[in-house]
Amino acid sequence: MTVDVGAELPWLFLDVDGPLNPFAGMPHDCPPGYRSYRLMPPSWEKAERERLSAWGRQQLAPVPLPVWLNPTHGALLAALPFRLAWASTWGEEANAFISPLLGLPPLPCIEWSAPRRARAGGLLWKTPELVAWAGGCSFAWLDDEVSDADRAWVTEHHAGPALLHYVNPQLGLQSDDFEALRQWADSHS
Repeated sequence: MTVDVGAELPWLFLDVDGPLNPFAGMPHDCPPGYRSYRLMPPSWEKAERERLSAWGRQQLAPVPLPVWLNPTHGALLAALPFRLAWASTWGEEANAFISPLLGLPPLPCIEWSAPRRARAGGLLWKTPELVAWAGGCSFAWLDDEVSDADRAWVTEHHAGPALLHYVNPQLGLQSDDFEALRQWADSHS
């Protein structure tokens, strides 16, 4: 998708696992309002086949990925004064598998060129590419891995306003997260 940098609304960059899928709470009970899904994105199926093969069990079928999603989050996100975009390792698979379950249209998706790696100097590997993709536009970012190192890097390397909002990966998005986004958007409009 083409990015319209001339639009006035800030971006809201969405990570899937953690903010939308509170995976860290598994295998306990699904949080209130969330539903359990079993999904088989092609990247997950490939990774599962590689794991099974490495274990000498290539005859077994890959097991679908357990995902918890709150179907009301799509409408709540769409109602915020932001342009939504995926900032997740799900990539375009978020449009195929997550958007329909949340009632969202296909969203622009950050295509990561950096290899997924451990933090370099405390900086999350996504941070520089996300800032480059934003191109100076205001943005908020929901992720379960943002840290003070990411905030400091964004402050130094991004000209526009930015909110890096941590979401607890055991709970996923909660009403206070939506309120923080609304307040930030109101103060930066």
